[in-house]
Amino acid sequence: MPGIIVFLGPSLSHDEAAEILPATYLPPARRGDIPMAVDEGARLIGLIDGVFFQDCSVGHREIVDAIARGVRVVGASSMGALRAAELDTLGMEGVGKVYRLYRDGTLIADDEVALVFDPETGTALSEPLINIRCTIRKAEEKEIIDRNTAECLVAIAQSIYFPERTWDRVLELAMENVDPATLHRFSEFIRDNPVDQKRDDAIAALHRLREIGEELGLV
Repeated sequence: MPGIIVFLGPSLSHDEAAEILPATYLPPARRGDIPMAVDEGARLIGLIDGVFFQDCSVGHREIVDAIARGVRVVGASSMGALRAAELDTLGMEGVGKVYRLYRDGTLIADDEVALVFDPETGTALSEPLINIRCTIRKAEEKEIIDRNTAECLVAIAQSIYFPERTWDRVLELAMENVDPATLHRFSEFIRDNPVDQKRDDAIAALHRLREIGEELGLV
């Protein structure tokens, strides 16, 4: 097994990732995957996507043990951002906006980054709350919606159970509380300007992994 292992799923496709960093790309990490990667020779691990509620998640001790064995571990975007915020003082490196929001305590709940995806293709079937938040914030900055509407939309998105959280569902529930003209403007905005923060952070993490890989002679 090559020295660089990246656990990646719905945040970014493996094909797109491989254009940035030559590595072994594996599906979202489960409990036990990181120790296995270390045992098989990984020297640099990128934890981007991981399972949350459908299986046992990556354990904190697994990451700490990998670091103790000299493996560099970088986290971002999804499960990686969450674990990096919890373990950055113990040697795990975090990258990206989602990581920083968890580290600073702005984000707390796991379901900010959770979604459901097709296990065969890795295609996301729901929308992570962090992407919805960032899109709503962008719409407010562009004066598509006002602050009250933005807060209302975020609250609606938060109220939806994460496997059912989609833009269509958010807009459907918003019809009861948001002016129709404003909602139409917003729906037009998200069609052309959705923010995919998890994707952006995954790309940033891959560039950082490449930098480290070059330092270690792995790239």
